[in-house]
Amino acid sequence: MENKTIAIVNGNEIKESDLQALMKNLGQNAAYFQGAEGRKKLVDELVMHELMYSDALEKGLENDEEFIEVMENMKKSMLQQYNLRKMFNQIILSDEELKGYYEKHKDTYVTQEMVKASHILVDSEEKATEILEDITDGLSFEDAAKEFSSCPSKEAGGALGQFGKGQMVPEFEDAVFAMQAGEISGPVKTQFGYHLIKLTERIPERNSSFEEVVQEVKDSCFMEKQEKVYNDKKSELSKKYKVEIL
Repeated sequence: MENKTIAIVNGNEIKESDLQALMKNLGQNAAYFQGAEGRKKLVDELVMHELMYSDALEKGLENDEEFIEVMENMKKSMLQQYNLRKMFNQIILSDEELKGYYEKHKDTYVTQEMVKASHILVDSEEKATEILEDITDGLSFEDAAKEFSSCPSKEAGGALGQFGKGQMVPEFEDAVFAMQAGEISGPVKTQFGYHLIKLTERIPERNSSFEEVVQEVKDSCFMEKQEKVYNDKKSELSKKYKVEIL
């Protein structure tokens, strides 16, 4: 996109990139400035910034002792952060390092136990019991779900797919994780009504593969290496420059 000039204040250009930077700094609040009216307000804000800058220069505020002190403190802080960033940007993680880190911490990368289940949801325990009797008499669970369930999953025969702990309401979760594959529960009451649950499959907890958690491995390995680089540099500089803690 062309970085066109959108305003000129006292000879200083305000660019489209300045507007985009302001939008970025606003974060989620940028949503309040969508559309032509919102854009106009932000451009007005940028114009005010330039007006205040021109006014400050005319008053010679850049020579105020207080301003000079603030600028020096800002410069010191920015140099510290810039130096740290340059140091950390030199960190490179090889495939061998990542795989080595994964193997060393393999037990921490775990895919929790999962289950596959279906359910039938109705509004009363009596109705759930009647349906369970029909299933016992030979009606398939899937056909019963399509006929009686009030949950949209009825279209798939009540199938809820694969899920782990913490994804369902507690009463439902407690029931399903206590079942064996192929088992159908009695009525289970939750805030949504009464459920009949069929557990299709239990998928045991297992170690995640490297490919599944490669981004987590990268993040953790980088943090570990970052800490080492930081501590090594601190040790090096502490020997180079005199440090007195009073």
